Amino acid sequence: MTVVVENPVDQDFTSLADPYRRELLAHCYRMLGSVHDAEDLVQETYLRAWRAYDRFEGRSSLRTWLYRIATSACLTALEGRNRRPLPTGLGGPSEPDVTLVQRHEVPWLEPIPDAIVGADESDPALVVTSRESIRLAFIAALQHLPPRQRAVLILRDVLRFRAAEVAETLGVTTTAVNSLLQRARAQLEQIDPQADDVEESMTTEQRDLLDRYVAAFEKYDIRSLVDLFTSDAAWEMPPFTAWFQGPENICQLILNACPAKGPGDQLMVPTSANGQPAFGLYMRDESGVHQAFQIQVLTLHGTRVSHVGAFFETSLFPAFGLPMTHPSSPQPAP
Repeated sequence: MTVVVENPVDQDFTSLADPYRRELLAHCYRMLGSVHDAEDLVQETYLRAWRAYDRFEGRSSLRTWLYRIATSACLTALEGRNRRPLPTGLGGPSEPDVTLVQRHEVPWLEPIPDAIVGADESDPALVVTSRESIRLAFIAALQHLPPRQRAVLILRDVLRFRAAEVAETLGVTTTAVNSLLQRARAQLEQIDPQADDVEESMTTEQRDLLDRYVAAFEKYDIRSLVDLFTSDAAWEMPPFTAWFQGPENICQLILNACPAKGPGDQLMVPTSANGQPAFGLYMRDESGVHQAFQIQVLTLHGTRVSHVGAFFETSLFPAFGLPMTHPSSPQPAP
């Protein structure tokens, strides 16, 4: 009988490096704006690190070394790529009767599930990623920065790396790091992302707000949504290029464009994304099955909804651990 003994170096690398996987995923997501791309880059980071582990001399911490590899991989991946926008970053709001245009060729910004980056408030002991550092508005603002400025701002202002560590990561001087950081901060201030209410936990009033929000959709009582939005609330839904502002315009858009016909056509499953409440919305098809339709990510301002990102990319559902058909839907006979 042949006994296979695992390489102790491999075991050592795995046990030491795995605890950083979720925060590295959050880092790659901030850099790339895509959960799918971030997952690929984390896999590449671990492969590169495993191959080079016998040459790791311990002059920096393993965490710093992994971030260095991940940042390098992200910068290489971003070469020649356009930024990932949201519709709100492309122009002003539209009227609710506008003809909706989809642009699938645009690499739209994607939301990321809190659970896979360690920002899920359901288990505070496992939180490894700041919810504020992955909020949707912040990630959208980061995409406006050139890749190297983006990397410096994330490493310095989010992860609190020392300037010398960032300089070594990027292969530049500390003076260059400070210059890149200054320009990145100035540009981010011009973009002026709104300061969201990112709280450690939901209030009772906010949970009630979400319950009423879900009830309005599932009962197809869209007019009830008017009282749930702030006066300047925004609604956007990539890959559609238009976005809409104000409760009346948002509700009129849903009434005009939503394929639902009445109560029960829509079902919503709660989840969380980007440190914010989110829902997987399922739409009933002609056969009576509720199919994956969109992921909604909500921004709350006090006890009102100030922004909804409705993402129609149904390939996001598996990333959120959500099935492609609602569990309550009739299943086909075997």
